[in-house]
This record gives sequence, structure tokens and C-alpha cells, in this order.
Amino acid sequence: MLRVLALQIGVGAVLAAVFWGVSGHIAGYSVLLGSLTCVIPNAFLALRLVVPRRDPGAQALIRAAYIGELGKLAITVLMFGIVFALVRPLAAAALFAGFIITQLVTFTGLAMRDKNERNGQASIKNGE
Repeated sequence: MLRVLALQIGVGAVLAAVFWGVSGHIAGYSVLLGSLTCVIPNAFLALRLVVPRRDPGAQALIRAAYIGELGKLAITVLMFGIVFALVRPLAAAALFAGFIITQLVTFTGLAMRDKNERNGQASIKNGE
């Protein structure tokens, strides 16, 4: 989970630098804001899932996941609202590109997890 957040931050920073160099500073900071609009709510969800709870059962974890997802959605909407209300000038296409590309990094985390699980099953089959 933390690896995915770190990777999202890295991808957002690199993407912002590329846009800044190719399209100018407005596109650069717009991409960075889009990336942050993805990473910050994802960090909220991650914290909701890893913070120790009084009740360690499955019901508490499911409740934390639901609250985390609702909070993530609310924070995302709030951040987009703040960016559109306060940031001028803004390159909207770059903002959404930063958000979408950073969000797609999540699939990389799922792929890494799936690969690790397959490697673990292969180790078990080989008697390791």
C-alpha cells in the first residue's frame, strides 16, 4: 500500500516535470495538482485501513473500508472544487491527465501483488 502511494507520488512528480518542460509551467503545476488530488485521498483510505482498531474483526475492517472509500470520494470532490475555485490560470486537461495517470498507478500495485502471490504459490509447490 505504501509502495503504491510512493510510486504515485513519484509518477506525479515526473509527469509534472515532463509537462513543465514540454508545455510550460501552467501545465506543469496543473498536472502536479491533479496528481495530488489523487494521492491525498488515496493516503486517507490507506490510513483508514492500516490504523489499529479496538475491534480487530472482519466487520470493523469492512466498516473502515467503507468509511475510507466515502472519505476518499469526498476529499477528491473537495480538492477538485478547491483547485477549480482558487487556481488561475489552470490547464484543465493537464489537471485531469495528472489525476488519471496517477490513479492508473494503482493497477501497478495490484499487478505487483498478483505477481508476488503467484511467486509464493510456486514456492509452496516446489516445497520451499
